[in-house]
Amino acid sequence: MTLGLFFGFDILVGWIYHESVTLFLLFDMLFIGLNLVIFLLLRRHAVVLKIRESILVVNLLWVLIGMAGAIPLFLYTPVTFSSAFFEAISGFTTTGATVYTDIEHLPHMILFHRSLMHWLGGVGIIVLGVGLLSVINPTGSLSLFKAEATGIQIEKLRPKIKDTALSLWAIYLLLTLVDTLLLKLFGMNWFDAVNHAFSTLSTGGFSTKNSSLGYFQSPWIIWVTTFFMMVSGINFLAHLKLLYRDTSGYRSEEVRWYLLLFLILGGMLTAVHMEIGGDSLFHASTHAFFTIASVMTTTGFATIDYATWSHLAVAIILLAMLIGGNAGSTAGGIKVIRYVVIFKTLFAELKRILHPKAFISVFIDGIKLERHILASTFGFFTLFVFTVGLMSIYIYARGYDEMTAISGALAIVGNVGPGFGHVGPAENFGFFSDIDKLILSIGMIIGRLECYTVFILFTSSFWKRF
Repeated sequence: MTLGLFFGFDILVGWIYHESVTLFLLFDMLFIGLNLVIFLLLRRHAVVLKIRESILVVNLLWVLIGMAGAIPLFLYTPVTFSSAFFEAISGFTTTGATVYTDIEHLPHMILFHRSLMHWLGGVGIIVLGVGLLSVINPTGSLSLFKAEATGIQIEKLRPKIKDTALSLWAIYLLLTLVDTLLLKLFGMNWFDAVNHAFSTLSTGGFSTKNSSLGYFQSPWIIWVTTFFMMVSGINFLAHLKLLYRDTSGYRSEEVRWYLLLFLILGGMLTAVHMEIGGDSLFHASTHAFFTIASVMTTTGFATIDYATWSHLAVAIILLAMLIGGNAGSTAGGIKVIRYVVIFKTLFAELKRILHPKAFISVFIDGIKLERHILASTFGFFTLFVFTVGLMSIYIYARGYDEMTAISGALAIVGNVGPGFGHVGPAENFGFFSDIDKLILSIGMIIGRLECYTVFILFTSSFWKRF
């Protein structure tokens, strides 16, 4: 019902731009009405929402919201339902991969609809649900938050998980507003500013222009977007702590490595860009740091076709694609904190070889990590690589080249958006068949829910006690 109410903003945009909103309005009324009937029928039903139920709810919900988001696209644009479903899942999972070739000729309400799906999926529709779900089932909020939350551990700053979720949304809304105002100040119109702010804060990447941010040809728009992409890639709990005048969140090991990797990769790409393109330092650094921020935070915006820069540049960008943002951010990917844990664990094991009787522990920010956290981290990394590998084999088996297969799989499962080859920053995913798009959509959901939440459905133990 909440999603249906948000779709009302799409209809309002269509009405403002004098577009035909009748079909959209009819669909939204039926959508809200159907869910309202179900809610009224079940409102007195006892809700038991433990971890198993929460995991099942999250998986089903992502499929259902994808179908709901796809219907307006199917009604108003000349695409199949599979293509519309792919676009909607790409929107809600903040992947940013698109099937549309000519974006600028889409109706304004559809452009806004795509960006709104990004924005809602950014912090996580389930986190919004945590704030509302407590009305129905106060004991189920934490288990649902666990099923959706990304990263290693869940950290609560407020006494109730509902308050934490709503506080995160308030910060999210504030950052979106500031980004919108700055984009408007530097030359965008209000419509483009709102849409790109939605895509930036969600680290999604949908644009209102065929050439993405490159259309505006403003270095200040690019730098503002670079800044907000990096901010969105930081754990939002760090931003929440700042409200309590606590800057410790920004001094964490994960944030320090995140910023250091950004500066190193951005500097390397700047040097390559200056050498290959012969551009000035300012021009080269503008596009280089923007590209690293876009790929590292899995946003997927582009200013120029970076796939043509050189093999070294492509290697640097691929490395950034593998990193991802912070846990607890809107970014996808493996996440920086997991790399920190993995490398510290590997170094600890090397020390253990030299000192077999020593007790060697792994610490993050001065806190000793339990063995189950280390096992979970390595397990996720294995599942992520396994999923990317399977997706790569599938795309390659469909007849596409190795670069398209590997980068496309990484872009889908890592929720990055563009890759290289046929799915490069100047291309789109429209050429895939309907079956391909459905399989790629599943890959995006697996990446968004960080593997465990989906793969656990394929275990017999999950279903035994239902």
